[in-house]
Amino acid sequence: MAASDDAPIFDADTHMYETSEALTRYLPDKYTNAVQYVQIGRRTRLAINGKITDFIPNPTFDRVAAPGAHEKFFAGENVDGLTLREMQGSAIDCPPATRGPEERLVEMDRQGVRESLVFPTLASLVEHSSADDPELTLAIVHALNRWMLEHWGFDHKGRVFTTPVINCAEVDGARRELAYLVENGAKAALIKPAPVKGLHGWRSPALPEFDPFWRDVEEAGLPIALHASQPPLDEYVNKWEPPNTQSFMAMSAFRWLALGHREISDMLGSLICHGTLTRFPKLRIASVENGSSWIRPLFHDLEDLTKKMPQNFPEDPLEVFRRNVWVSPFWEGSVADVVDMVGWDKVMFGSDYPHPEGLPEPKGYWKYAEGMDRRRTWDFMGDNARRFMGLPIANPDPEAANPPKLATAR
Repeated sequence: MAASDDAPIFDADTHMYETSEALTRYLPDKYTNAVQYVQIGRRTRLAINGKITDFIPNPTFDRVAAPGAHEKFFAGENVDGLTLREMQGSAIDCPPATRGPEERLVEMDRQGVRESLVFPTLASLVEHSSADDPELTLAIVHALNRWMLEHWGFDHKGRVFTTPVINCAEVDGARRELAYLVENGAKAALIKPAPVKGLHGWRSPALPEFDPFWRDVEEAGLPIALHASQPPLDEYVNKWEPPNTQSFMAMSAFRWLALGHREISDMLGSLICHGTLTRFPKLRIASVENGSSWIRPLFHDLEDLTKKMPQNFPEDPLEVFRRNVWVSPFWEGSVADVVDMVGWDKVMFGSDYPHPEGLPEPKGYWKYAEGMDRRRTWDFMGDNARRFMGLPIANPDPEAANPPKLATAR
């Protein structure tokens, strides 16, 4: 524990709670009826193109679950067999720190956090719900980004870095949004780890047709976060078990099992197998809040495929992953296992504050973390996120600029 006392924390996984106008304030008039908040009994729901989604139970966020309310569920300590709703108890008023950057700085100072990445919460459902209408999706994403810029800024005092969204349904649209973000000082961007639906149907955003976009990203030096979102596998899973609800808090055991972490594994597998990370080797990609149990099976499969079809891999795919990809494992996972596979310089701390599935306090991570020496503490708790962001590291040790070699690297 002593090793953590003076390590300046960069929390690579935190969130905002958007106001109810975040999606609509800057939405073009022709889409006025496409995004609506509707009242169903006593509850408010978000309807996109006339389809109501309940993935997020209260999209106004006026009342929310307390930070860390689901800790025992994700820690595997649900000995009383409670549902997520039962476990979280009474809702609380939306914390001021989730609504604006100055309030967030106050909370970060209290938490002992120096910098943080702040992800929008509504983005986790918007792209999923509007996927069949690519033009609408691009319009909603841009409206959300404009609202975020106005209310939070993209870089607040070099400490609060929000992650505006880029949707890749249409290549030129993605390039326009990227240019807008860079022009307005974004330091990172968020892309949903999923296939996209454009004019030519569903496909991976890592296919060569998207190269103009990825070339722009590389030239801009903008790091890209692939954050967990509403899973894109509904159609498949519904063939096994039709859902009673899409709410993440009411998913069945089978749905949790089937969804797993398929989307992040496939997204990174596509970026490697379709060659994006080889064509653009300077890209910085981070997996955030997607867990880490998927890494070992992905590495096994990529290694096996390299032996079977080496002609498809101009570079060792595992080394491509280690070069281009950072991982912020969910807090209940094993940091040591991730480090053994991807290296200490590529593993970042994230608390998921203020979501109920996160931790009540970022420093509460130490309850679950393995013992780490001083060097590894500085790297994991902050400097690896600074490496991802392209910022100077904080460790004053001259040796800290050279990450330890990975013992298992080939």
